[in-house]
Amino acid sequence: MADSLPTEFDVIVIGTGLPESILAAACSRSGQRVLHLDSRSYYGGNWASFSFSALLSWLECQQNSDPGEEGSAAWQDLIHETEEAITLCSKDKTIQHTEVFCYASQDVDDNTEETDALQRTPSWVAPTPLTNPLVPACLSEETPSSCVTRHEMPAKDTPENDGEISPEVTDVEETLAKENNRGDKTYTHTVSDGAKDENKLIVEDSTDQPKRNRITYSQIVKEGRRFNIDLVSKLLYSQGLLIDLLIKSNVSRYAEFKNVTRILAFREGKVEQVPCSRADVFNSKALTMVEKRMLMKFLTFCLDYEQHPEEYQAFMQCSFSEYLKTKKLTPNLQHFVLHSIAMTESSCTTIDGLKATKNFLQCLGRFGNTPFLFPLYGQGEVPQCFCRMCAVFGGIYCLCHKIQCLVVDKESGRCQAIIDHFGQRINAKYFIVEDSYLSEDTCSNVQYKQISRAVLITDQSVLKTDSDQQISILIVPPAEPGMCAVRVTELCSSTMTCMKDTYLVHLTCSSSKTAREDLESVVRKLFIPYAETETDREGLTKPRLLWALYFNMRDSSGISRSSYNGLPSNVYVCSGPDCGLGNEHAVRQAQTLFQEIFPSEEFCPPPPNPEDIIFDGDDKQPEAPGTTNRIIAKLESSEDCKNLENHENHLQN
Repeated sequence: MADSLPTEFDVIVIGTGLPESILAAACSRSGQRVLHLDSRSYYGGNWASFSFSALLSWLECQQNSDPGEEGSAAWQDLIHETEEAITLCSKDKTIQHTEVFCYASQDVDDNTEETDALQRTPSWVAPTPLTNPLVPACLSEETPSSCVTRHEMPAKDTPENDGEISPEVTDVEETLAKENNRGDKTYTHTVSDGAKDENKLIVEDSTDQPKRNRITYSQIVKEGRRFNIDLVSKLLYSQGLLIDLLIKSNVSRYAEFKNVTRILAFREGKVEQVPCSRADVFNSKALTMVEKRMLMKFLTFCLDYEQHPEEYQAFMQCSFSEYLKTKKLTPNLQHFVLHSIAMTESSCTTIDGLKATKNFLQCLGRFGNTPFLFPLYGQGEVPQCFCRMCAVFGGIYCLCHKIQCLVVDKESGRCQAIIDHFGQRINAKYFIVEDSYLSEDTCSNVQYKQISRAVLITDQSVLKTDSDQQISILIVPPAEPGMCAVRVTELCSSTMTCMKDTYLVHLTCSSSKTAREDLESVVRKLFIPYAETETDREGLTKPRLLWALYFNMRDSSGISRSSYNGLPSNVYVCSGPDCGLGNEHAVRQAQTLFQEIFPSEEFCPPPPNPEDIIFDGDDKQPEAPGTTNRIIAKLESSEDCKNLENHENHLQN
């Protein structure tokens, strides 16, 4: 199938991340012939979501340094004398410093297996408990003797077009003794919960404690297909660019969304809920009556702060945190506004803080009590939705399809074609390439930022309530000046991202060190490793940490086109995920690039009304005059598009 692809297209898109998928959909919708390729076996790139076993396979692929080019056909003979080639990268180098920690106990008598996935019960190599599993990572020190490093190599999982993953069965284990952190190797640290006799005695002494479900690693493996673990943690602002685009283009019909139910704050070592709506503010017991009135007055000002420039012009050069102090807000309110409403860094400018606060308030009440939505089955569903739209309008898709080079005409300096790993030359007018596909020579002058990520599986919420189906977002302020705040997103099983009686927790911040060094201090504040809970009675008040993954991801947002070496004029670069909470950068980038390529075309217009589509040659439909094998579509604004106008602000209810 792959070697019989057409050889002529209008647009070739390489990479299936969110901005590339939006661009592919927009180009296909405007009538362009689109070929959408990805060398990976799954959609989404670094925007993808994985089942638990698929995530382990992804980790193994990140560890494998062999690019696997032995099966690629020679392409040098396909380059003409008047042409030159720009080779593309054969190995994804956007992920580094991956580390896996397993704290859940192992039930060696329970021979469970995940359907179509891992057919084994992992065995512990060393039964010695890890006394301090969350010590800071040191790149130069050796692995502690009590820490077991194990590389798990499950089968390679390949998501299908509908986003489901069909992993194969495998049973491969290796036990290695290496340094704790080295390069982009993946380390799995197993943590034993002690001898059986000790556990038995402790259980007898703790009968008066509230019972908590015992989740084992075997259960996680068995229920692995119930997990949909995002590589990047994002939420959708209810009045954001992505929601508007989903409604306008009618791509929203391909996905389902759930409202984030609460916003939390971390203050003085405690987690508490932040009041969002007017009713929440006045029903809150965390605020005094004076504070409630002060908060409402300030938020009302933020809604139309542009109309009162005299209130902030003198503080244009100040940070937002300093400006809040001048508004006579109590420290409690300052903390809520800065970290739970504006959700900005303390060092951000006053204008940026006011804009963020206004955006938060304008998004309230459209779909729920908070400004945010989360896509069921994970963030990885969103790029696939736009891929479906592209396919509906004629786009062609090929996964596991590697591109060896771009073919550039020396005289014009324009890219004319690509050559794939089958040795087929495919021509196009425009080329859209995701940043991770560019070679080191092309990116030698690019200075990338990094994102620190952690993915945790826990047994209960960071803030227990009567309902166990809460979706929460929490900003943990930096412990020291100059450090970055950490964004925590907690997902329950109703989001279809984790198994019952567990929570999936995402931590994100800008990198200053490795992900583990940046984030594990926050993990210790909010959670307690499973192995420690049996001896720590106070730990029963914290959620137990069952499994953890740390990794650093490249942030290629904000890179100017001039930073790339020798980029042809008709080759356009899309960045990977940024560190922000929303998806605004990806949507804005896709729209900007589309307008550069096709300035006279509308970006993702509303779909045609099926009743107004007339096919030429259809015996049941009268032939429209002046049409030749084309579809005549009368574009009418849908009811969903009308919802974008003038939503009543939730604070005024």
